[in-house]
Amino acid sequence: MSAPPLFAARRLAGVDEAGRGPLAGPVVAAAVILHPDRAIAGLADSKALSAAARTALSRLIMARASAWSVAWADAAEIDALNILVASMLAMRRAVERLGIAPDHVCVDGNRCPRLVNGCTVEAVVGGDARVPAISAASILAKTWRDAWMERLELHHPGYGFARHKGYPTAAHRAALERLGPCAAHRRSFGPVARLLGGGPQ
Repeated sequence: MSAPPLFAARRLAGVDEAGRGPLAGPVVAAAVILHPDRAIAGLADSKALSAAARTALSRLIMARASAWSVAWADAAEIDALNILVASMLAMRRAVERLGIAPDHVCVDGNRCPRLVNGCTVEAVVGGDARVPAISAASILAKTWRDAWMERLELHHPGYGFARHKGYPTAAHRAALERLGPCAAHRRSFGPVARLLGGGPQ
């Protein structure tokens, strides 16, 4: 049975992930416990914010939150486990890396990771727009993953990772056809698997 509604917990951690849909790179999760006396104006679903706003807010979150952490599952783990299980793994890792143990965890979406620290957990559909701690986690996950993909561009030039962040845009698909998959690509995802001689997964 989940804890009483959302905002009643003394130490509420919000959790969200970024990067389920791309063909390359990790899925990144963040967990955030906001400080009750250090408000952060402008928290919202990361998808509703500009890149500049996300960057500015991510700095405030890291400076003002009671605790925050970022974790991930890489492309090899995604291929081995499937993207849903890998996303749950990344979220569990993020919660476990918090410097403060939460009393209750709110996860964006309709599924929850299995946690081993004894706290209660609940899924909140649309939580990245409704629960400030989840909004903060959404922003951290997105900004960290975007920065990761920009670094991948330096190691694997030609794919355009800095622009499309690994999502299956027309430009990314064209680069895949031209160059073939690189080490950062998720080999279990249909467009990549087909190039490697497999079917859609």
